[in-house]
Amino acid sequence: MSLSEELGRLGALHERGVLSDEEFARAKARVVGGAPDVTAPALLAINALRRSRDDRWLGGVCGGIARVTGVASWIWRLLFALLALCAGTGVLVYLLMWILIPADPLIPGHTQGNPQAG
Repeated sequence: MSLSEELGRLGALHERGVLSDEEFARAKARVVGGAPDVTAPALLAINALRRSRDDRWLGGVCGGIARVTGVASWIWRLLFALLALCAGTGVLVYLLMWILIPADPLIPGHTQGNPQAG
């Protein structure tokens, strides 16, 4: 599909009201520029998400989410525990996040579980 065809389709969607002005501008910029906007705060937060090596009970998921969101890790632990009562949803989500979210990188001289050592 050529650039003019893509812009024509975007224009048609915008005219029909499917795309708002802001969505149309972002889509047009992507088509013309080719690169998505990776400086959006939500994307930066998701890319910064890592499992904590210091603030952890099991896999460090809640500690990592707490660092990114600024909400205390005990609140995230409580939320996952409450979700676990909903047909195991919290357990499933936690396990998926444990598998899919990378851990913090190891710091030389830093022993896991004892940040004062080394």
